[in-house]
Amino acid sequence: MEKDSFESMFEKSYVDFDRFEPGQKIEARVVKITSDHIFIDIGRKGEGVIDRREFEDEGGKLPFTEGQNIDVYFRGSSGGEMRFTSRIGRGNANSAQLEEAWRNQIPVEGYVEKEIKGGYEVKLASTIRSFCPYSQMGLNRAEAATHIGNRYNFIITDYSEKGRNIIVSNRLIEQEKADKEKEAKRSSLSVGMAVRGKVRNIKEFGAFVDLGGIDGMIPVSEISWGQVDKVEDVLSLGQEVETVIMAIDWSRDRITLSLRKALDDPWDSVMSKYPEGSRVKGTVTRIQPFGAFIALEDGIEGLIHVSKLGRNAGKRIKHPREVCSKGDVLEIIVESVTPSERRISLTMDEFVAPVTEDVPKGENPEDWAKEYVPVKEKQSEGLGSFGELFKASLEGKSKPRK
Repeated sequence: MEKDSFESMFEKSYVDFDRFEPGQKIEARVVKITSDHIFIDIGRKGEGVIDRREFEDEGGKLPFTEGQNIDVYFRGSSGGEMRFTSRIGRGNANSAQLEEAWRNQIPVEGYVEKEIKGGYEVKLASTIRSFCPYSQMGLNRAEAATHIGNRYNFIITDYSEKGRNIIVSNRLIEQEKADKEKEAKRSSLSVGMAVRGKVRNIKEFGAFVDLGGIDGMIPVSEISWGQVDKVEDVLSLGQEVETVIMAIDWSRDRITLSLRKALDDPWDSVMSKYPEGSRVKGTVTRIQPFGAFIALEDGIEGLIHVSKLGRNAGKRIKHPREVCSKGDVLEIIVESVTPSERRISLTMDEFVAPVTEDVPKGENPEDWAKEYVPVKEKQSEGLGSFGELFKASLEGKSKPRK
């Protein structure tokens, strides 16, 4: 007697444990797909069953395979089977089922018929009219034309007058999906990781990138190894970019990205590209009282000290503006390179003058000698001639008078 009582109690508790409430949402694993049904592992006694047509697209294809997890809602038991649904589908629902969907917050599929005052008219189950406010269509406001004629999933937020007044929301569906993607993304992201995304918005201070359910921001200083005056000059809306995560602050939902760190650092090869003593061409980017900064390429700048800027003119200058301006292209010589400090010292020796289009550019050192005559040599020639005359005059004066 005691044994029977115990078994009876155990069976009763097991049945209670297996009980689902109508509309209860669960995540289940797909264990079998047939031509008509999808069988799912619900984590309890028995399997659940879903109508395959709920998930098929226009071509009859499913968005998942056996072994994957899907979100479903419990509808009830029928013929010893536990029936689930992903939403109340097209053409297979009546007013009673829509009311059930409203009470249990089961998604329903709707067809956006047309735009009306304040929102959209949405047809449920092909014939039942409902209303979706502008604010409840998607997560972001878009042109009405982008929604007309499309099918979406909705949550019924109001069901009254026996189904004559139905208000639906697509935003609740999309928000839940976005939150789930965001949570999944959070667990997969870490500092230093390379991530790919699309440029969603551009501001003066940087660009926002959609990483798939979550946004990251590239500060303007991290867009390029070179100087960026306008973000629009480098990035455009919708552009796909490869970035590196620099910092994560989940308390403020902030992810800082770097585009330049996903690119090769030009300073890694600076010694081989710009050896000491090599002649290079560069553009004046900044002018300071102590010298001029010259860009050799994006991310690589060198400095010509003011004391070395006047050599080609044979004079000492007080400010770089006396011999060059921002944007000038100069031919210079690499004096020294310090990669660890990201520093290149440049000089303009006696051979060098600002480059113009008609200046021949010989590759042979002898060609350079033909094109440029050292200022020192010119000065020596001038001083030598004057010196000889001066010496001769002195010698003339030193001769005793007869």
